[in-house]
Amino acid sequence: MTTTNSAAEQPVAKPRGAAKAPAPRTSEFSRQLAIWGRWLHIYLSMVSFAILFFFAVTGLTLNHPDWFGEHQQTSQFKGSLQPAWLTGKEVAKLEIVEYLRRTNGVKGFVADFRVDDAQCSVSFKGPGYSADAFIDRQSGKYELNETRLGLVAVLNDLHKGRDSGPKWSLVVDFSAVLMALLSLTGMVLMFFVKKKRVSGFTTAAVGTVVCYVVYRLWVP
Repeated sequence: MTTTNSAAEQPVAKPRGAAKAPAPRTSEFSRQLAIWGRWLHIYLSMVSFAILFFFAVTGLTLNHPDWFGEHQQTSQFKGSLQPAWLTGKEVAKLEIVEYLRRTNGVKGFVADFRVDDAQCSVSFKGPGYSADAFIDRQSGKYELNETRLGLVAVLNDLHKGRDSGPKWSLVVDFSAVLMALLSLTGMVLMFFVKKKRVSGFTTAAVGTVVCYVVYRLWVP
């Protein structure tokens, strides 16, 4: 006696609207690049928040000094140094500088120290600060003129790295590297946002072209 095929042996029709096979997964390199790009962008933003905010704000104060009233304080000091520091061929420069700092509250670094037969002159420089001392070698008497500018001038000098010393110069370099890394990691992240990729890169290109056009048309 013959038997009919069981239900299990009958071909099963695929239901309509069934999900298609998943697309090939992104390569491991691309996945790791996206993860590290996101991680770097987030934590570099947090680490560099203060310094980037500082350079953003001082960019405005530097570009618009007329928005802020100039504050300048000038002081004059007089005194006498030990004649032994000024006689002979070698002037005691270190002792003179330290005495002026200790006695008159001079700050900044020594920008210039000149010696001639009759007089010595010492110039101190710092952000928003300058002081000039003129010393008579015969009598040891000196006159020191000090100029202190306001907070905005100090911030502007720090922005430019002027009279701020080599260590602050490293801070300026470090902030420039951070800005470059933030820009690059932002571009990497945009590459992995498929829905916004084209519009994002187009916007970046338009911004670059606008900067160039402004430079060509309006910069003398």
